[in-house]
Amino acid sequence: MGLPLRITFNDRDYVYQIINSNLINKNTTELELMLNGEKLHLIKENNVWKLREPESVLDPEFVQALGRSVSLRMRM
Repeated sequence: MGLPLRITFNDRDYVYQIINSNLINKNTTELELMLNGEKLHLIKENNVWKLREPESVLDPEFVQALGRSVSLRMRM
């Protein structure tokens, strides 16, 4: 796992970690993140980041912000 990364969404700060950072390149369409001790699997479909598990209660805009944050940090 990598270093803890921060993101601010709707005036709240969150800390997350990228689990599979060594596998990320420009063609990556799937990410594994650790957010608040919970594993998240993000999938990129048509330039939109979504959760693989549809039963999650996370805001879709927050999921998109997480994916965009990783994309910018890892130069995807």
